[in-house]
Amino acid sequence: MIIGFDNERYITMQAEKIRERIERFGGKLYLEFGGKLFDDYHASRVLPGFAPDSKVSMLKQLADDSEVVIAINAEDVESGKRRSDIGITYADDVLRLMDVFREMGLLVGKVVITHFTGQPRAEAYQSRLESMGLKVYRHYLIEGYPSDIEHIVSDEGFGKNDFVVTERPLVVVTAPGPGSGKLATCLSQLYHEQHRGVLAGYAKFETFPVWNLPLKHPVNIAYEAATADLNDRNIIDPFHLEAYNEITVNYNRDVETFPVLKAMMEHMLGESPYQSPTDMGVNMVGNCICDDEVCQRASKNEIVRRYFWAAEKLARTGPGAEELSKIKLLMKQADITENFSPARSAALIKEETTGLPAAAMELPDGTIVTGKTTDLLGAASALLLNALKHLSKVDPDTLMISEAALEPICHLKTDLLQSKNPRLHSDETLIALSTSSANNESAAQAIAAANQLRGCDAYFSVIISPTDENTYRTLGINVCCEPKYEKHDYYHR
Repeated sequence: MIIGFDNERYITMQAEKIRERIERFGGKLYLEFGGKLFDDYHASRVLPGFAPDSKVSMLKQLADDSEVVIAINAEDVESGKRRSDIGITYADDVLRLMDVFREMGLLVGKVVITHFTGQPRAEAYQSRLESMGLKVYRHYLIEGYPSDIEHIVSDEGFGKNDFVVTERPLVVVTAPGPGSGKLATCLSQLYHEQHRGVLAGYAKFETFPVWNLPLKHPVNIAYEAATADLNDRNIIDPFHLEAYNEITVNYNRDVETFPVLKAMMEHMLGESPYQSPTDMGVNMVGNCICDDEVCQRASKNEIVRRYFWAAEKLARTGPGAEELSKIKLLMKQADITENFSPARSAALIKEETTGLPAAAMELPDGTIVTGKTTDLLGAASALLLNALKHLSKVDPDTLMISEAALEPICHLKTDLLQSKNPRLHSDETLIALSTSSANNESAAQAIAAANQLRGCDAYFSVIISPTDENTYRTLGINVCCEPKYEKHDYYHR
């Protein structure tokens, strides 16, 4: 991977910035963490060199002074809302987050159920958490939120929420997804801390948009593409421009809610410590880009990926036309088309010449490899084998898996497991390749090269199976599919 972002510098600078903010408020800070605290693959794609767990690595530097509180909306518990990226419910993701934080040495064990109105599943969820030894707090819907400041900042507003007893100077408030009530949790805690005579402050840690990059920088456009379904927009922060005569970038929701947030802080603290949404942030990402050209190209690739992902979702489920139209406009702003990656054209040409679904991948050295559908292998499997051959410097004509090894697997699928598709999926192909590596040096070399696929882009001429897509994503390969199915069926597995 060509590096465009200095990850080590980022971890050091970010930790120091948070320490400064803690000291500014007298030793207690509630830090709202927006976006993904770990597994931030969007950031690692648009900022090559950014490690997906950078933010947690940074927090580990502050481990002795920090603890994590997780907020979850009672309505999300009641509805069984799921994360679209990993498929689990928000309720289960709270437990997953806790396990990860504990493994990393961070203090965690407190959950705030927000928007609580007596939902039965939320009550059962609280009982489940408490049976595990976790501390659970309830925050309620507040009438007039967020406009009725007098009522919100009173004993009948924030005052009726449970106070979360915290132990450390830095309290990181995170959640399994948007709309979980992180901001309200932080503000409620400020209200209670003030009534207890404790000096405390609030800050926001949001990776994107990057406040000190231009509004139409590809990194910021890529963030808009990633949140096209949420109708988020990057805009110039008018409050920062007025207060400091400095142009910075923020996003519409923070700008729209800032007057109310500022009024709440003035009501609680006497005066607001911030004059703009940008003031609230502690993000140092923009200061750690070491090769802007690399990050611009990576971000343009991400915008195109988002286009294909939205187009595929539209083909699969029906809704999403507005999201796709927005991403098309963003592609125009970034001056790119669907053919930005040469792998896409190579996949379509391969399909045209073979008459069957095909695929192509751009490897780290810029080489484009292709894969075609055969009697024994699907396009995803063929592409994977060809890519591994190139990376391990194995001759393209070398047979790494014999037909004698493949045919029994195909028969097992069709005869015993009653699959209509005898071709091997990519996970089955990897197993066959791994088995062959015991007696085949070329296969062993290919398996050893698999880590070099991470970060590569693969394009398919049709929508591939979830099995193949999951295998590719597990390998760290970015997958884009033409928004069409191989067969004109009504139901697709």
